Amino acid sequence: MLSFHSCGCCRVSTSTAFHFQFRTLPSSSLFLYATSYKFRSTTASAGSGLTGHSDSDGDRKLNFSGVRLEEAVDSTIGSAKLRLDSWISSRINGISRARVQSSIKSGLVHVNGRVVDKASFNVKAGDQIKCTIAELQKLRAVPENIPLDIVYEDEHVLVIDKPAHMVVHPAPGNTSGTLVNGILHHFNLPNVEFSKDESLSDTEDSDDEVNSYGSMTSSYEGSHSILSMSSIRPGIVHRLDKGTSGLLVVAKDEHSHMKLSEQFKQRTIKRVYVSLTAGVPTPVSGRVEVPVGRDRNNRLRMTAVAGPANSRNARHAASRYRVIEILAGGSCSLVEWKLETGRTHQIRAHAKYLGVPLLGDEVYGGTKSMVLSLLRPRTPISLHGKIVQMVSRLDRPCLHALTLGFQHPHTGEQVHFSCEPPVDFDEILSQLRKIGSENVSFSKRSNF
Repeated sequence: MLSFHSCGCCRVSTSTAFHFQFRTLPSSSLFLYATSYKFRSTTASAGSGLTGHSDSDGDRKLNFSGVRLEEAVDSTIGSAKLRLDSWISSRINGISRARVQSSIKSGLVHVNGRVVDKASFNVKAGDQIKCTIAELQKLRAVPENIPLDIVYEDEHVLVIDKPAHMVVHPAPGNTSGTLVNGILHHFNLPNVEFSKDESLSDTEDSDDEVNSYGSMTSSYEGSHSILSMSSIRPGIVHRLDKGTSGLLVVAKDEHSHMKLSEQFKQRTIKRVYVSLTAGVPTPVSGRVEVPVGRDRNNRLRMTAVAGPANSRNARHAASRYRVIEILAGGSCSLVEWKLETGRTHQIRAHAKYLGVPLLGDEVYGGTKSMVLSLLRPRTPISLHGKIVQMVSRLDRPCLHALTLGFQHPHTGEQVHFSCEPPVDFDEILSQLRKIGSENVSFSKRSNF
């Protein structure tokens, strides 16, 4: 049985095995200052089609503001259905589909002389398309003295235990109180002003393989300079959902960011999550390889759809899971997850696909009413009041990034970090154990 507690000790190890006894590495007092932080300008890829405009130094910025497209849809598409946003994205080299969608919604796209504000509009051969790309929305990240739970820090990397309810980076609706605001203060960096990349909106602040940002500008003592998309996160390599707690690594220099990003791309990063699910998955251990894509009916939600990747804009996604403990007579379970890929909301979508949404996950079916309907029949009457109170306090998906392992970008050493679930997770787990607890034997586990 895994018995979680909330202490902050013993969280670092050079072992890659999954356990809860770790040797502690020496803590570091090194801090990153603005004068030593390295930035470089980004360049847009060359190629056919329209691109963003050039700087005076010849570098291209990923800024398509004001770019105009006036063209007829080629007859080669035949009778196939083709979305308006897809067609425009294919005609402007390097632009994101989200940026095109924003321009369409702003009424800046005409089809055969009429304004069309639906990105899903189907174009056909011969349609005359006129499009102007909307101006980028500017956002600013200001250093804020936000306490950070630092698990490990040296001169190259920073590993943080992100609390639940904290957004990783600023976005419309979340411009302060984010992890980036806290990191800017911790690193003694100035304000950062950047262009909103719609693909990283506040509804998509979640774990994905490699983080990417729109062009950013730092303002310091009135000066402005173009900074690297890959280095002015500052250093964010991957993300966690707003509601997810746990481990996240930050790069403190460009070399570290590049090396860590490569490990995410090559899928050599070792990550283990734990969750509390509504129900028990069948079988109790297994591998889910089901593509994950945006839900067509609810843009706040991803969906796992069986079938080939890239169909319905879904991307290949694979997760391994195993049940650690069956709770409350089978109404809930403690489940461990290992990510082979890192898609937006991957664990949450795969858990729903298995029929066991995470407790507290209102978006994916783990609603309070659903959890109560499972617990009440299996709970002694004497505990009904406590269960109702527990469920009423569910205010996030019960998901925690428990361990994180990677090759140190400078030393080459395999490092492994662990951070136990926070108090809210532990309290819910304790309440469920009072109703009933059954360990799952190792003989029932496989492929993990």
